[in-house]
Amino acid sequence: MLDYFRQMAEEMVSRFGISRAEAVARINATYEGAEIDPYPDLMCHELPEYWVYGLYFKPRGGQLPYGAPGEDLSAWEVRPAPSSDSRFWTLKE
Repeated sequence: MLDYFRQMAEEMVSRFGISRAEAVARINATYEGAEIDPYPDLMCHELPEYWVYGLYFKPRGGQLPYGAPGEDLSAWEVRPAPSSDSRFWTLKE
């Protein structure tokens, strides 16, 4: 699962242009305390990029962008990153 979360962080860095530290903080904040079984957990039935849109964007009408090629993401509201002084930031910026 650690490798899976690393892949999610890399997807956020490449797709949204955020730092690795911010990507890891977003993952930490979202999945802290979650009951996740060892790989292949049910979560792994989707590719890592599937999950990153919910970590980065706020849903609109219950929907999230899909990351389709050419999809305009500019209209989507970005979720605020965890507070920079929170325990979720485990990497330096």
